Amino acid sequence: MNYEHILYEVSDRIATVTLNRPDRLNAWTSIMEAEIRVAMAAASVDPGVRVVILTGAGRGFCAGADMDLLSGIQQGGSGAGRRATGAEPFDAAANPNFQMRYSYFPAMPKPVIAAINGPAAGLGLIVALYCDLRFAAETAVFTTAFSRRGLIAEHGISWLLPRLVGPSKALDLMLSARKLGAEEAQRIGLVDRLAKPESLLDEVRAYARDLADMVSPRSMRVMKRQLWEAQFQNLAEATAIGNAEMLESFKSADFKEGVAHFLEKRAPNFTGA
Repeated sequence: MNYEHILYEVSDRIATVTLNRPDRLNAWTSIMEAEIRVAMAAASVDPGVRVVILTGAGRGFCAGADMDLLSGIQQGGSGAGRRATGAEPFDAAANPNFQMRYSYFPAMPKPVIAAINGPAAGLGLIVALYCDLRFAAETAVFTTAFSRRGLIAEHGISWLLPRLVGPSKALDLMLSARKLGAEEAQRIGLVDRLAKPESLLDEVRAYARDLADMVSPRSMRVMKRQLWEAQFQNLAEATAIGNAEMLESFKSADFKEGVAHFLEKRAPNFTGA
């Protein structure tokens, strides 16, 4: 597929999706929204992909919704714009909470890592929060932005943000819409790891390659689903599901290979089965 606002490439069993409007700090458009969904669909079903990286071209990750889009909404438009159609690659039986407009990353069967190379604002921050892990450049800056545009806690950020940083810190970031540096973002749990700007992608790719080469795809698929769905379960439910999944894992080819490669002191050859 030819993309207008993103780049998509696969190498070393890693799919890299790059927001590609560097002259606008990768501000979000309806075209970008549709293309990202198509790209994530492709990565989800491609047996040659085990990990997905989401990043931005140039010096920004995503500056939020394009101001032309916001102006259109202000003038009476819906802001829906061009949307992905016919894209149903994700598990139809997945938790309905992960089938919303932006919340489908958790329904993907492969880990999605955000490589936040620069400013992440508004909708750009929300997209990063829906990723499974967040690595950021030491120069990255974050802001919710909404309150300074007369907006509210959009697209599930009122659920996501408190789970990462706690209710009071989330409210601070939402009310003030202040700019947050990368070090503070890591300290409060918004970001998992920091890297020098020039080495960010190399470090993210090294981490992703380790997952792709050394970790069971089946284990990643099941554990990702367990952890996201556990947000809607009590301890007894999560434990019962975990116990059932453990018994299923004993029957898998990846379990047999996991034991065999360890005993034989060789690299694993996981298939995801």
